Amino acid sequence: MWVYLGIVSAAFLGMYDISKKHALRQNAVLPVLFLSTVFGAAVMVPLVLLSLAKPAPFSATGFYVPSIAWAGHFHVLVKSLIVALAWMLSYFALKNLPISIVSPVGAVGPIWTLLGAVIMFHEQPTALQYAGFGVMVLSYWWFSIIGSKEGILFYNNRWIAFTVLATMLGAASAMYDKFLIQRLHYPPMAVQAWFSIYVVPVLGVFVLLFWWPGRKRYTPFTWRWSIVLIGLMLLAADFLYFKALSYQGSLVAMLSTLRCAYIVISLFAGGLL
Repeated sequence: MWVYLGIVSAAFLGMYDISKKHALRQNAVLPVLFLSTVFGAAVMVPLVLLSLAKPAPFSATGFYVPSIAWAGHFHVLVKSLIVALAWMLSYFALKNLPISIVSPVGAVGPIWTLLGAVIMFHEQPTALQYAGFGVMVLSYWWFSIIGSKEGILFYNNRWIAFTVLATMLGAASAMYDKFLIQRLHYPPMAVQAWFSIYVVPVLGVFVLLFWWPGRKRYTPFTWRWSIVLIGLMLLAADFLYFKALSYQGSLVAMLSTLRCAYIVISLFAGGLL
């Protein structure tokens, strides 16, 4: 079941990726990122309040947010810091690079996730799965050749460096997710809900410190409805991902690979749009 959840999560990630590219075109990065998380948190806050006010009837639904200890809130806050930094790097890269380059480079993330899963969680992928990871490495190398022909040199382009760093942080976040859910046994819905809430003030601080004082010198902010879609598509993708990760026997390395199927949607829709 967790495999199918990972595949559907990838479909929502593809729509999330397209929404990001549309919202970021000739637009200020930090306000777009901040506002998209605000809309995601706006969905989660009512669920948290309903879970506190009416736990008995609401617990029968799939949207009940169980309470966690203060240590759990601290752990989720750490996740928010990791993801916020990864998002900022990837959003700046996506604004300045074609989606046909950013998505495949980001798809190398499962390689880092595989290393972490094998070393930290002793996951043992099959020979066929290892072969699949090898195909991904070759694909990454091939896309670097294509990118250089389009005038994008991978070895001295800072936006490519941003994408690679964001991908590594994303892999770290995936490892941390498995640690929180399978080792510390935090409920997936609690992790997603409080992460969606905590990431708002974290990004708000970056907006106030790095964008607001010099906003007149930077790319102006333009409101687009795709900003709302960013938050909603990510919520749907993460809900399915955390649900898949809660299944005993689920492999985080395999889930990360499945979710990279989003590049199919990104490439086709990105090319058309």
